[in-house]
Amino acid sequence: REIEVLSKTNQRKIMDFVKANFSFLNLGIYICLCSGMRIGEICALTWNDIDTESEVINITKTIQRVYFTNEYPKHTKIIIDTPKSKNSIRKIPISRDLQRMIKPLKKVVNGSFYVLTNSATPTEPRTYRNYYKRLIAQLGIPAMKFHGLRHSFATRCIESNCDYKTVSVLLGHSN
Repeated sequence: REIEVLSKTNQRKIMDFVKANFSFLNLGIYICLCSGMRIGEICALTWNDIDTESEVINITKTIQRVYFTNEYPKHTKIIIDTPKSKNSIRKIPISRDLQRMIKPLKKVVNGSFYVLTNSATPTEPRTYRNYYKRLIAQLGIPAMKFHGLRHSFATRCIESNCDYKTVSVLLGHSN
């Protein structure tokens, strides 16, 4: 399958929109474009995971909805767990632009709160994916999966002459 990547123009359109229309949900999309984080990782991100002094985002957890089909009644539950592999536990450098946006917030937010909600309750990936779809439609950007933000980050890294191994490490790939 073809890898979906935002054009530079559409990526700039999203980033400019977030800067002009701040919300915590929008900030999450900006963070994804600057870090290549997976949707479950961004949904599980708390303010304590962002270290503005060391200028890194610490990825140590992910959130997902798990289906329990062997229990009665069948049901689902949101769980926060470690990322999918040991390589997924990583530190991602914070870009200058992202640092400018986050540093003032870090001074006033509760560190244990989730970034996307700025509350003690996280948002789940499906809900956030739907928010993202509505946002890019509102901006007139062709439909693209949320995972395309991750591909866009990787593509911009390669375009700026970052080596493949470094990009792989930033993305948390095992190989």
